[in-house]
Amino acid sequence: MRIIVNLIVLASLFGCTPSTKQVQSAEQMTDVELKQYAQDIAQRYVIVDGHVDLPYRMKVEGFMIKKEVLDVSQLSPAGNFDYPRSKAGGLDAPFMSIYIPSSYQVTGGAKDFADSLIKMVKKIPANFPHKFAVAHSPKDIRENFEKGLVSLPMGMENGAPIGNDLANVKYYFDQGVRYVTLTHAKDNQICDSSYDTTRTWKGLSEFGKIVVKEMNKVGMIVDISHVSDDAFYQALEITEAPVIASHSSCRKFVPGFERNMNDDMIKKLAENGGVIHINFGSTFLSQASRDKFKQMREHLLNWRTEMGLPSEDQEYLDYAASYAEEKNVYEDVHMVVDHIEHVKSLVGIDHIGFGSDFDGVGDTLPIGLKDVSMYPNVIYELLKKGYSEEEIEKICYLNTFRVWKTVQEVAKKLQKAT
Repeated sequence: MRIIVNLIVLASLFGCTPSTKQVQSAEQMTDVELKQYAQDIAQRYVIVDGHVDLPYRMKVEGFMIKKEVLDVSQLSPAGNFDYPRSKAGGLDAPFMSIYIPSSYQVTGGAKDFADSLIKMVKKIPANFPHKFAVAHSPKDIRENFEKGLVSLPMGMENGAPIGNDLANVKYYFDQGVRYVTLTHAKDNQICDSSYDTTRTWKGLSEFGKIVVKEMNKVGMIVDISHVSDDAFYQALEITEAPVIASHSSCRKFVPGFERNMNDDMIKKLAENGGVIHINFGSTFLSQASRDKFKQMREHLLNWRTEMGLPSEDQEYLDYAASYAEEKNVYEDVHMVVDHIEHVKSLVGIDHIGFGSDFDGVGDTLPIGLKDVSMYPNVIYELLKKGYSEEEIEKICYLNTFRVWKTVQEVAKKLQKAT
């Protein structure tokens, strides 16, 4: 596929018509030019990421206890996300994950914990209004993009905070949450988890079926990442709107890993009009990586125990880093593109997005995708594969926007009918 591009972007920005010399195909570009073109695409188009775990990172780093907000307006040596790196990589709308650990399903307090994370996310644009902004819709994201602001839409990972009160669906929508991942690592009151073997409900609970319908009604996107296969199929039977997988990859490359989606599920998701947002974690991308990480964790635990070192000890951290490099445990950015290619081959370009799981998959991110500054590396690989700028634009944001807008439209119809 030949890709016609304008290398002198300023000409288009100022309404100038590029000359013939300024236009060439990607096939004719040098590697340096192609990388620059990838960077240009990342800056000119909105990039949405379906799942970034900054809120829980702030909790882990103690900012909830301090009643402060992590200063992500400045370059940080820690984590995968901050404003400078977002701007460098072209990330404009990372969905902030309101992640509720499954332990809260046992101890209680899921709603209070979710509310505290939501408040913390809202503090970011309040404290740094010239860099971040809230976003409740594609329109908000577009307007913020034009102002140079990074939007912070929210998605809730684990529907446990809904409890058994259906009114909480609307409550969280009003708080700014725009999708709910129905469950997480354990079966909850809504459905079974792909990570759990209990299979409490054999899919969705009766209450869970009502929750899906209520999400449709209020305009909340149903997220089927983490759910069991049965729960996935049942959710698709019930929903009147498209659904998403906010941070899942393809099971083809990791056979037996139910957390990823198999080919039939991807096809059903496409029939529903939904989008799979590819997870960047190495252990989501290949079985080889999963095997290497398992071996590495066992080895490092034994080594650390023998040495009598705590997990935060610098000697241990240095050894772990050198061991990971020596054993080549990380996947490469190419593997993310392989997953994109596979989805495209199954159902076409209209059902693919980014769902990095930055700040959520720990030290498993692939080479070339270690933080939010590196989306151009994916775009570069897509260009090398022959993807057009229009196709890349769909992956970056148009596909997600389409689902989001359709969910809004369905909600309006359902509300009008009642």
